Amino acid sequence: MEQREVMQNVVGILTEALEMRRQVREHPGRQAALTGAISALLVETLPRIHLPADASGLAAADAVAEELGPAIASIANCFAFAFVQLAEVHDAGRTDTSAEVLRHISLQFAGGAQG
Repeated sequence: MEQREVMQNVVGILTEALEMRRQVREHPGRQAALTGAISALLVETLPRIHLPADASGLAAADAVAEELGPAIASIANCFAFAFVQLAEVHDAGRTDTSAEVLRHISLQFAGGAQG
């Protein structure tokens, strides 16, 4: 999955989280419904790992780290990027809403730009 696609998914997850927070604030007694967006991102992003049946524990750990490391770093980088964008708007005292900031990030990455 390309970095821009990961970013689009991260923005979707954060947008969903904002909506869930809104629902909880409006209806404190109700539980917000989860869509499984995080699980879907992990399934789409993390590679399948095939290990030989006779792989030692150390060899298996090394293979898992080597295969999953780049994908996990990509996801973490996207969440960090979104966090920094939101924090900068907040710290600057701007009146943009979180939803507006996320929409801007989404549009920025929709065209293949990588911020």
